[in-house]
Amino acid sequence: MTYPSVYPTGATVYDSSRCFNGYTVFQAKEHGALIIDMNGGEVKLWRGLHGFPNKLLPGGQILGHTGERSTLYGMQDYRDLIQVDWDGKVVWKFNKYEFIDDPGEEPQWMARVHHDFQREGNPVGYYVPGMAPQIDSGKTMLLGHKNTRCKAISDKNLLDDTVYEVSWDGDVLWEWKCSDHFEEFGFREDARNALSRDPNMRPCGGGMGDWMHLNSMSLLGPNKWFDAGDARFHPDNIIVDGRETNIIFIISKATGEIVWKVGPYYDHTPEKDLGWIIGQHHAHMIPRGLPGEGNILVYDNGGWAGYGGCHPASPAGTKNVLRDYSRVLEFDPVSLKIVWQYTPQEAGLVHPTDSNRLYSPFISSAQRLPNGNTLITEGSGGRLIEVTAGYELVWEYISPYWGKHFNMNMVYRAYRYPYEYIPQVDVPQEVDIKPINVVDFRVEGASPRGARSESLVEGVVPYQTSSALCVLSDTDDGEQ
Repeated sequence: MTYPSVYPTGATVYDSSRCFNGYTVFQAKEHGALIIDMNGGEVKLWRGLHGFPNKLLPGGQILGHTGERSTLYGMQDYRDLIQVDWDGKVVWKFNKYEFIDDPGEEPQWMARVHHDFQREGNPVGYYVPGMAPQIDSGKTMLLGHKNTRCKAISDKNLLDDTVYEVSWDGDVLWEWKCSDHFEEFGFREDARNALSRDPNMRPCGGGMGDWMHLNSMSLLGPNKWFDAGDARFHPDNIIVDGRETNIIFIISKATGEIVWKVGPYYDHTPEKDLGWIIGQHHAHMIPRGLPGEGNILVYDNGGWAGYGGCHPASPAGTKNVLRDYSRVLEFDPVSLKIVWQYTPQEAGLVHPTDSNRLYSPFISSAQRLPNGNTLITEGSGGRLIEVTAGYELVWEYISPYWGKHFNMNMVYRAYRYPYEYIPQVDVPQEVDIKPINVVDFRVEGASPRGARSESLVEGVVPYQTSSALCVLSDTDDGEQ
């Protein structure tokens, strides 16, 4: 991706009458976990609290991590999961999943948690009316890592994904290991060959194959499908998605079996109507009590992912499916029909490959809000937006926080919560922000738009600007 040298940060669009107004939490790079209001005002910073992601709890508490394992030996292994109160006091901590003794490092227990976790009481970690996560008791489900060998996948050392549940007191109550279920994913022979050669090898720890790369995990929670008798959608079952394999699947909590999935292929029915889902993030079932409840919501990144046949863009058969734009999909998990989507076209562009207004080839997320809007994290550009069911942009915020190690203002995942989640501060004043007229806006010292002298060339029809560009410019007279 390329960035202009000048662009606004902070809140840039806000229609208070059509937004689900509240606080938004995200990781402000190395600074810590940040809460902003609808105008982009910085309400609270927990300095040094890592977020992969951060999740707010009722009463002004927050979940996050103290830090990451050395990248010499681990890949996105966070040392622990902690719960912190408003004043920064740690009120709960878990790290005793695996004892790690890395060369040159202090031996220590680690949670090896990455990408997601869920506290009992709420299946998805974002605001759901009537489903508050527990704050002083309850079990916690974590997405974790373990190193393993599995000859069915490859003869190389693998960085395997696990899902495990811990009690409030820190006892591991349940565990599921991804590589144990390799045969259930339905990889074709060319994909199996590509995986064997290169299971997405990472340099850490002398080389590890991050073959599946799960990046989200949540419970299904109460839903209409289970109520109607479909046991695949038991409320305790767990939905996860594999970024490197283009697979979204549901794990039976009772048996560990994969009871529902889409992918890794979308070229035949029943998945064909979905189109190719590529490198996706944050696949989850919309919880009961929110518009679209029971449907699957996912940020379909596009970019590059998957294993299969070799071709010029994928000479080794890895990352062999490509698309240069993102889309947010909501689909029925039974019929596999798209219910709602937000692509560059819905964002106001002429063609879906006009990706400059919706494209994040990694990270990112989507949250269904109680008013039917969707909060979208377009992560690679640090852009957070709220759009209506009719595709209208009613809020936009660009993160001003750039990382030390990557010259980007990336945001992994953001969540919106109601004002009552933080009783420690007064509800902020809400001030509408009209979109900037991007055609006529100039920085100080720049000349305005418009030629000093004009002549109409004989026999030439004057250029007419497209209506799409007129809408984007928001000019009063429609001229460009």
